[in-house]
Amino acid sequence: MSINRMALTLRLSNRWSLVALARQDVVRRLRVAAGLVVAATMLSACSSATELWDKVTQKDDTFVEQPAEQLYNEGLFLTNEKRDAKGGAKKFEEVDRQHPYSDLARKSLLMSAYAYYQANDYDSCIGAATRYVTLHPGSADAAYAQYLIAASHYDQITDVSRDQTRTEKAIAALEEVVRKYPTSEYAVSAKAKLEAARDQLAGREMNVGRQLLQKRNYIGAINRFKTVVTQYQTTRHVEEALARLTEAYMAVGIVGEAQTAAAVLGHNFPDSPWYKDAYNLVKGGGYEPTENTGSYISKAFKKLGLG
Repeated sequence: MSINRMALTLRLSNRWSLVALARQDVVRRLRVAAGLVVAATMLSACSSATELWDKVTQKDDTFVEQPAEQLYNEGLFLTNEKRDAKGGAKKFEEVDRQHPYSDLARKSLLMSAYAYYQANDYDSCIGAATRYVTLHPGSADAAYAQYLIAASHYDQITDVSRDQTRTEKAIAALEEVVRKYPTSEYAVSAKAKLEAARDQLAGREMNVGRQLLQKRNYIGAINRFKTVVTQYQTTRHVEEALARLTEAYMAVGIVGEAQTAAAVLGHNFPDSPWYKDAYNLVKGGGYEPTENTGSYISKAFKKLGLG
């Protein structure tokens, strides 16, 4: 081998040796870096675990237990004096939470329902009052708790053009007051609210019935007015319902029911302007208001002693 070729071979050998060394150095550095990352991750995990354990085991210095009497009196003060009913409700709830077996716990549960009602937080009132009735059904204050449930639904009743779910819930709760606690002082108020709530549902039926009548959907309208006559005879809407039934039945040619509707209207509400309209409709068709005692209209009023 020539001297020049030997020199070239030596230079190439040295170069590849340097490259190999460089690669080994890079690999070493990567391994060190990876090791550091793993170590850091483990340390971080250990640190997080330690912090979590500390949080679980450490004492919460922010909670300070207070006597039941103090919490209860603070609740009364906030509700009655400061007009901060929601703040008062929270204090009453603390009595139940911190002293669940104390004499004031039961009373505080009812007071929290009352305070929420005063704050117009009806859902919270219903929740607290329902819990009271469930836990203490035989209590002397159970009637008031049930009344608070009913009143909370009642106060959320919307106008007749909107959904009447709250009205239906109010009626069910008010009926519960009257049924379970008929001699309580709340039964009288419940009955008054009950009539108003029923009047609301009758108003909804009348509202829909009028719209159907205007569209000449007479059968649909009759069904709505029929509901008022058979289910809500004691409401202020029944006079108009009878007159509208007269109108709808005359329109579809069911004269007998039209005559009965007009006759029942005249018998029970002789001075009603609605009777004058019904009478004129029947007379205009060549008939007289005549009651058919076998009609559902006649039976609905005889059932109440009004026929």
